[in-house]
Amino acid sequence: MTREGYDMAVDRERHGRTEVVTINRPEARNAINGEATRELSAAFDAIEADPDIWAVVLTGAGDKAFSAGMDLKAFAAGEGNEIIGAKGGFAGVTQRDFPKPLIAAVNGAALAGGCEIMLSCDLVVAAEHATFGIPEVKRGLMAAAGALLRLPKRLPMAVALELAMTGEPIDAQRALDLGLINRIVPAGDVVAEALRLAEVICENAPLAVRVSRRLMRQAAEVSEAVGWQLNAGATTEVFSSPDALEGPIAFAEKRKPNWVGR
Repeated sequence: MTREGYDMAVDRERHGRTEVVTINRPEARNAINGEATRELSAAFDAIEADPDIWAVVLTGAGDKAFSAGMDLKAFAAGEGNEIIGAKGGFAGVTQRDFPKPLIAAVNGAALAGGCEIMLSCDLVVAAEHATFGIPEVKRGLMAAAGALLRLPKRLPMAVALELAMTGEPIDAQRALDLGLINRIVPAGDVVAEALRLAEVICENAPLAVRVSRRLMRQAAEVSEAVGWQLNAGATTEVFSSPDALEGPIAFAEKRKPNWVGR
């Protein structure tokens, strides 16, 4: 895709109810510069506002890297504030309260900020050759876009600490064994498999999916007593929706439900 005569840093493509967002800087291992930040942030804004998009697959162009993180050349050239201070956080997503299911299709190395982008996603499909790591300490830096907050919740503490302090990556099989990712597929199938997973999700009522996702994420951060309070509000929101009536009717009539998303 092109825009005004030059390549776009981010591509978007619709597949039914799912939007595929591709970081399109393979020559820079899909590192995030100012332009990619702007385009990713705008893409997530537009997707969030579009009621016809029910799920998102996020991937990188090529087969070498999902993303190598922040483009250090762009940072050195003065783009740091734009990259780090973007709406939604790094890459427009690491601090975004994104309401729709987000699946990472990790087509290669997910390192540094690339790993942190992956950690912002709900589900992860990885190519067999994918790797994951936060090597910032090797450069005198720290993983500042969420990895140090999220890895201890996704991994045993000893493993999270090892990743943070050694800067050494792990391969896809190790990530799967640890529960960091959902599945491994051949490199050429990673986006297709992520789309298949998204299609399964999109067969379900979108409001019920969004609220279930939201409640589970909230419950991980609060006490069980507070969780029950959140559960009560979520139950009212879903059970009073038109789709909560459509689901049982469609089941009784032995047909596919016609979800309206509310």
